Amino acid sequence: MIYTNPVLKGFYPDPSVCRANDKYYMVCSSFQYFPGVPLFDSEDLVNWKQIGHVLTRKSQVMLEKINSSGGVFAPTIRYNSGRFYMVTTNDTTHENFYVYTDDIYGEWSEPITVKQGGIDPSLYFENGRTYFMSNGSDDNGINGVTQCEINIETGEKLSASKCIWQGSGGRYLESPHMYKIGEYYYLMAAEGGTEYGHMITYARSKSVWGPFENYPHNPVLTNRNKAPFIIQGIGHGDLIEDYNGSWHILCLGFRQIHMWMPYHNLGREVFLIPAQFDKDGWFTAGTDGTCAESYELDGNFAQDFKRNYTFENTDWNIDWCYLRHPKLENYKLSADKAVLHGTDITLDNTDSPTFIGMRQRDFKLDLSVNVSVDSGEAGVTVYMCEDEHYEVALRKTDSGFEAVLKLNIGGIKHIQTAVPVPSGSAKLRITADNLFYNFYVGDIHLGFGQTKYLTSEVSGGFTGVVIGLYAAGGNTAVFENFTLDYPEE
Repeated sequence: MIYTNPVLKGFYPDPSVCRANDKYYMVCSSFQYFPGVPLFDSEDLVNWKQIGHVLTRKSQVMLEKINSSGGVFAPTIRYNSGRFYMVTTNDTTHENFYVYTDDIYGEWSEPITVKQGGIDPSLYFENGRTYFMSNGSDDNGINGVTQCEINIETGEKLSASKCIWQGSGGRYLESPHMYKIGEYYYLMAAEGGTEYGHMITYARSKSVWGPFENYPHNPVLTNRNKAPFIIQGIGHGDLIEDYNGSWHILCLGFRQIHMWMPYHNLGREVFLIPAQFDKDGWFTAGTDGTCAESYELDGNFAQDFKRNYTFENTDWNIDWCYLRHPKLENYKLSADKAVLHGTDITLDNTDSPTFIGMRQRDFKLDLSVNVSVDSGEAGVTVYMCEDEHYEVALRKTDSGFEAVLKLNIGGIKHIQTAVPVPSGSAKLRITADNLFYNFYVGDIHLGFGQTKYLTSEVSGGFTGVVIGLYAAGGNTAVFENFTLDYPEE
């Protein structure tokens, strides 16, 4: 069958994958959002169903008052001797830690910390030993991919941290993953920065400690010189052998808003690229080392993309997320409505406003929701970070109620439009395409905001747009008849 990239759309960066029990399991970064580390399963590597999150308790991760794009960085998922492990970095606290579970559909353990620095940690298991690696400095101050042996029960280091590879020469060496295939240990990583120069490189050795020999034609996969082309930023991948014996790389990439406009607002997404080993034991990937829009994969199945989201057909605990650790007493969520109690914390703060959101999955969308508010302000936000976000909302004034369009760019907080409305109840609507978000109250068009100002190129950071319902100002807001549609291209 022919599948189309990305295989998972929207802000789901830094994918890592393992296989067990005739399925594949994947995790992605979550940064300041909670619950942390979205978790997916798949039977074919193409269709991914979110089954939950790994970090579901406040005790597992510190997210208090962190800036956007702080918090939980690139996770790795591995399966060993009947147990799943997820290892990650909290970049705000500078801690590398892992959690584990024997039931992938259940709860995960409390975190176990490893006293090695750097980010993007990974685990490699062999012959009863566990190796922990990250990018950073070793015990002698040498920078690169750093590795130590650990006690997997306690996280205690059993060896010194040693730099085992310094990459192929690109900047920002990150995302190390180790694999034993045949007689070689393959060490795959990302270089070039998770931007337009992003790339996947690798080296191999006959020892887990090296020395590692660079693949002669690094990078093995990149779209850095593939232009004009919508898909860019290909990198940070994980190598996986499917149950049919074929190899693939699941990696991140992003889609520009336009062929000639280097901006991306959907965040970094998940792409699937075939890989092949040659007779000398080196592997190649993609289309002459680049990621194309579509590939053929053995199997008799169809690629599915969900195009309609409602309160009724989504799960509040899986499809939705909060900013940082929420005050759950401010949320009453049911199958047909959301009742939110606003506080004095706003979307501009690095605390946890009353907000529950869903990642934007595609450029074109049509969203509508009925909102009722008694005081303060409540509505829908198109949220990139605390400095860049757009809102359409209802709010109480001294003379009654009004609908407002707010555009926040670079910390500039601007009310673009404010129109009186008869009451504190109205339908709010947002439509979008590649270039513009348009905002409505009922049939009244309040204005637009350009998508390019809600992008990583403007905002910085590592996230993507999340569409959120919010309330602020000590009020009670009711949201009903929510629908979010992504039309066929």
